[in-house]
Amino acid sequence: MLLHQLKGERVGVCVSGGLDSKTVTTRLKQAGVDVMCFTADLAQPDEADINDIIEKMRPTGAETIIVDLKPDMAEACYTMIQAQAMYDGGYWNTTGIARAVTVRGLIAEMKKHGCTVLAHGATGRGNDQLRFERYTNVLAPEMPVYAPWRDPVMLKQFPGRREMVAFLQEQGIEAQVGPRKRYSTDANLAGVSHEAEDLEDLQTSSLIVEPVMGVWPMQAPDDVETVTVRFEQGRCVAINGKHVTPYEAMVAANTIGGRNGLGLRSACENRVIGTKSRGVYEAPGLELLGYCMRSVYQVTMDRTSAKMFHELSKLLADHIYDGRYFDPSARAARAAIAEMAQYATGTVEVGLYKGNIFFQGQRDCPSSLYNPADASMEASDGLNPVSSQGYVEIQAVSAIAMANAGQIKNEW
Repeated sequence: MLLHQLKGERVGVCVSGGLDSKTVTTRLKQAGVDVMCFTADLAQPDEADINDIIEKMRPTGAETIIVDLKPDMAEACYTMIQAQAMYDGGYWNTTGIARAVTVRGLIAEMKKHGCTVLAHGATGRGNDQLRFERYTNVLAPEMPVYAPWRDPVMLKQFPGRREMVAFLQEQGIEAQVGPRKRYSTDANLAGVSHEAEDLEDLQTSSLIVEPVMGVWPMQAPDDVETVTVRFEQGRCVAINGKHVTPYEAMVAANTIGGRNGLGLRSACENRVIGTKSRGVYEAPGLELLGYCMRSVYQVTMDRTSAKMFHELSKLLADHIYDGRYFDPSARAARAAIAEMAQYATGTVEVGLYKGNIFFQGQRDCPSSLYNPADASMEASDGLNPVSSQGYVEIQAVSAIAMANAGQIKNEW
């Protein structure tokens, strides 16, 4: 949709309280559009008080509603952990999963208030425009989407931040550009994404980023911190012996992992639209719980299940990145992963030291497939080594046949 097509509609604008949000909201109201603003509370670690957004948006004259989606965001984090869903460069795709939670939650609230159009402030060069629109398309196909930063009228009027400031000041709304930021930040319970500005130069060190959720490894304590994590059917239920809800688990894991410098990654990823983007990512809680989850999987998954799991993990990670979390293929992948995760019960003990996690012990895992006697190199009551002779001979049949047929090349 374009600006002139919004008259007669009630538009729900997804806002953050920043310059862009205030500019878009004010411009829509100036054009006579019925506007309401919505913000998702995702336990953003860079927001001291989420309700501050209401005050930031108040001068625009539009009502702003905060929608508490913290429980939903925590459940989404558990899905990521269970699926080990990481994207290019091995980073946890915290922004991608947050868009699924945000759009689903805000659409429901917008409908309660009679909104007929969803507006978002994503740029026309990134992934978020696709995520916001695709999730709106699949969850509310009757609801059109307005993207101001793809509207030629808006782009011509506001080519940069200075023009936005000047416009708002003309409307009697205080605004200022301030010093140029070295990068932009997007945060939620799962983690933080830093990108743009100086980070677009691959010669720029990741260390220009000041972590929001913790510290760089060299700034972490000089002592090892021991942590125990309990899983039941693929879900974290206790940390250091204390029962936790999903939200409590993420808060605790973020705090513990953050102070030990976990989960910081720099990646030059492949965007959905075909370009590459460099970013620095934080996900201390997902890194900690994800490592512990893998430790349980390693003793409970058989070889064929593990192979299938890795394929489904990548598929789901790509779907989260692409804005396809609610697609049938994503739902099927999540269901299959949940089936394999039902055996993932156990307690894992790890040591954390300056950005590293190392295994210290595992116990209380009733579905473990690991039998030390079978794997032992010493004499034991486990697998009889003589029994392997027939298996080795069977394997040899195809190997010898390929060699005799000239199909094996002795070269590197």
